[in-house]
Amino acid sequence: MFYISIGKITGGTAPILLDKSYSNSEVVYSNPLPHVLILTAIVVGIATTSLGLALIIKIREEYDTVEEDDIQKMDEKDLKTNNKKNVLEFKS
Repeated sequence: MFYISIGKITGGTAPILLDKSYSNSEVVYSNPLPHVLILTAIVVGIATTSLGLALIIKIREEYDTVEEDDIQKMDEKDLKTNNKKNVLEFKS
């Protein structure tokens, strides 16, 4: 609410110029930047949530679970049966 309230100016109008010849310096415009920032934050939040949910759906389809421990056990078992080395393990 704070960000939206700082964009509102008493007596201010929308920052839209309807006529180029109209240039009255006494006209007060509301600041659109706080509204744009809030809308951008909402869009980024929704996009990030959507990406996370899509990843969870793909993991669920691949492993039939979303439990991390179960997935790690399945991966370790798969690596052992196929005699492959885990590329995510780092040696110090």
